[in-house]
Amino acid sequence: MIVGSISENLSQEQRVSVTPDIIKKYKSLGFEIHLSKNYGLHLGFTDQLYENEGAKIFSSDDVISNSDAILQLNILSDENLKKLKKNQNLIGVLNPYINEKKLKEIALKDINCFSLELLPRITRAQSMDILSSQANLAGYKAVVDSFSYFQKAIPMMMTAAGTISAAKVLVVGAGVAGLQAIATAKRMGAIVFATDVRLASKEQVESLGGKFLVVEGAENLETKGGYAKEASDDFKNKQEGLIKETLKKIDIVICTALIPGKKAPLILKKDMIDELPIGSVIYDLAASQGGNSELTKVDEIVDYNGVKIMGEANILNKLPISASNLYSKNIFNFINNLYDKDNKVFKINLEDEIIKKTMVK
Repeated sequence: MIVGSISENLSQEQRVSVTPDIIKKYKSLGFEIHLSKNYGLHLGFTDQLYENEGAKIFSSDDVISNSDAILQLNILSDENLKKLKKNQNLIGVLNPYINEKKLKEIALKDINCFSLELLPRITRAQSMDILSSQANLAGYKAVVDSFSYFQKAIPMMMTAAGTISAAKVLVVGAGVAGLQAIATAKRMGAIVFATDVRLASKEQVESLGGKFLVVEGAENLETKGGYAKEASDDFKNKQEGLIKETLKKIDIVICTALIPGKKAPLILKKDMIDELPIGSVIYDLAASQGGNSELTKVDEIVDYNGVKIMGEANILNKLPISASNLYSKNIFNFINNLYDKDNKVFKINLEDEIIKKTMVK
């Protein structure tokens, strides 16, 4: 059995699906690993390094042609999708909400497509949870980057010349990225506030030293899978009023609110941003899905009346080695679950919730 991966479009994606240190694990299951030429060179992973670990290097066409499973981060290009053959397995972050038509077309050719962002939130799937591993890094990096643009010190400092007050941070959305943002900001000495539609987040926020902003009369808007549900208009209005008042004393806002498969909820409207002091910074991790801030522009730093608003299409391109190390382990654990070791085949067992939920038909 052959597991293969080809280079991503490096102008959009710096991460890789197979790192050198994961190859031995694949080989222990009996797999051959085929990679395209210069696959990880941009990360310092030379072809020689991969070969030393046991991988084989081929052209991209040969990798696609010979692989039983093709591991990627993003969906293949249209040209490469046409090269897929019956009974092959395509595994990655395929974004079926955007690529629905493409995925249906290749599924009709008896090609199995698995999109890992659809993994169920169950204990057995935790080691495969790419959303958590990647969001964790994104939350950390958003804080570091926003602090680098903030022109004051972050922690409180007491000196003979006077006292510098600690920076005040508001984290919008207390999922994995938000919780890591809270933890990182607290470690750096900031005073942190947070808000989320899920009341269950309150205890998690407070355990990290943050102050949870409770919307009056709030319900717990959480799905059975642990994700946020879309809020009612009444809740949105109350949340808007609470955040607007809070923003008057906030220096840095980290936006992380997302609803899987939908446009990001608009939370920071223009009139709310007007409340922020000059010199404040907004980092919008939801930028690529429309943004939580009305003024966010992807891959631009917007200066609005002295407030900097930042949002990148892929913040993990700034931490590609760490992100690749985690992603490659997530995807190996998924393969390990999919592979029937006794019969040495990939077994599409739709009674397995992990396989059923991630398979795109």
